[in-house]
Amino acid sequence: MASEELAQKLQRRLQLEESGAAAEGEAAAAKGEEAAGDEAERSCLTASADAELSAKLCRRQDINEGAAQPRRAAVFNPYTEFKEFSRRQIKDMERMFRLYDSGRDGYIDLMELKLMMEKLGAPQTHLGLKNMIKEVDEDFDGKLSFREFLLIFHKAAAGELEEDSGLLTLAKLSEIDVSIEGVKGAKNFFEAKVQALSSASKFEAEIKAEQDERKREEEERKHRRAAFRELKSAFTQ
Repeated sequence: MASEELAQKLQRRLQLEESGAAAEGEAAAAKGEEAAGDEAERSCLTASADAELSAKLCRRQDINEGAAQPRRAAVFNPYTEFKEFSRRQIKDMERMFRLYDSGRDGYIDLMELKLMMEKLGAPQTHLGLKNMIKEVDEDFDGKLSFREFLLIFHKAAAGELEEDSGLLTLAKLSEIDVSIEGVKGAKNFFEAKVQALSSASKFEAEIKAEQDERKREEEERKHRRAAFRELKSAFTQ
């Protein structure tokens, strides 16, 4: 009897020890997995930090070597960046840009540029169209933003385009008068323009003219409404 009780106690103790060892094993495995996860997270963070640091160092090296591409502000104001053009000229360019931006995505892509050159009577080859975009494509996306479109006329007016350039052909054939002298290569055109009329006074005069035009149109609408009411009252009496 005593031997059976002793055997049961020994078996019970053995089961407790085995369950305790299993629990310790599970806890150790869990700690191991957690440690591995922490290590992997630290590795990812380290790799990310290294990549960011490497990108910054490459950017700094490009700046020092003069090979860095300029980073443009998110907000683009053509009137302040392209002060050599009048408000009316910029609006004419914007209308032309929107006319050929058939996709209404704010860009003129290769096919849209192809259609533009055909409409202007100067069709280009596929390679020629790609070279045209490449001349002013500052962000290397293979299409023209409105700012890059304005650069075409800026470069043409400043005499910075080659005579056989497709962009110069575009500037010459467009109905936008950005300056005939500039398209012909007179690099001092803008200097003479600044001497003749300051940019500030020019903008003020144009804004005032637009405001006067809107006032005149509003007065005409008021007169038409008054005449209509007077005519209507005459018929209702």
